[in-house]
Amino acid sequence: MKISAMLMAAGMAVTLAAQTARADGPLLQDRGPAAEFTGITHWLNSPPLTMAGLRGKVVLVDFWAYSCINCLRTLPYLTRWAQQYKDMGLVVVGVHAPEFKFEEDTKNVAAAIDRFHITYPVAQDNNQQTWNAFKNEYWPEEYLIDRHGRVVYVHAGEGHYDETENAIRMLVSAGPPVAADKSAAISPDNTPETYFGIDRIDNMVSPGGVSPGTHPYTLPDDDLELHHWAIAGTWTINGERATLAKDGGKVKLHCQAAKVFMVAGSKVPNTLQVVVDGKRQLDVTVSESRLYTLFESAKSGDHVVEITIPKAGLSAFTFTFG
Repeated sequence: MKISAMLMAAGMAVTLAAQTARADGPLLQDRGPAAEFTGITHWLNSPPLTMAGLRGKVVLVDFWAYSCINCLRTLPYLTRWAQQYKDMGLVVVGVHAPEFKFEEDTKNVAAAIDRFHITYPVAQDNNQQTWNAFKNEYWPEEYLIDRHGRVVYVHAGEGHYDETENAIRMLVSAGPPVAADKSAAISPDNTPETYFGIDRIDNMVSPGGVSPGTHPYTLPDDDLELHHWAIAGTWTINGERATLAKDGGKVKLHCQAAKVFMVAGSKVPNTLQVVVDGKRQLDVTVSESRLYTLFESAKSGDHVVEITIPKAGLSAFTFTFG
């Protein structure tokens, strides 16, 4: 069924301008029936929900993880949409699909929900069964489902918030589309997400390379090339993280970004000294496993970040950038 016919059958007035809001085709396209929530270990902010039980509502499903900076930057939009369009029939459901083992802990997820003021339902998909049922691939990724239970819009990653909101507005009959918003654009030149775990490690240039298990590492004598990094001290590296095994460690990173974040945790509170381009920044105390802000500036630039770690027990999972 063509999308215009489907929307008219649902009793929704859709203007030609709204239907052609995207240059590559209609904003809404019938992509088939939505998958059911499957293998959910806990529901937070809500009793258990089913896609069948939500029939008649417009549903926005957001796959996220609480230490993913890309996901976190999306949350304020989701929260606003959940409140603004609730009385028009929108239900936002966050499906928390962990990227790291520590993100499976319900207490950690509940703390993140409180920290980021999330009021809509959140389903814990610890075994990624709902992720697989939706054939999802990204953090974050949104699926917009019409009142008949059909997926009609999908968006992966950050940005295009105006487009997503206009898709919502079409489905809930909220009136004219919102204006284009380019304020949330992320520089395409930013350093990509950088992992410490051996399973996805890349561009690590400590002399001798990296090996699983516990080994001493040193920083290279030469300056780091852009997007490269190195560690010093004795570290234990496994599939998803690098853990400082003895007191006194360093991490050095050459990146392109406006903001630098690190997903990390520590067995004991560990106060990191952060130096960016030779200038001392505010110290960062790492304890619980989550995302920490190391550096922020107004615009993207070329930066050398040096981190001094005083105590053993710090686990580093990834650098992310904004």
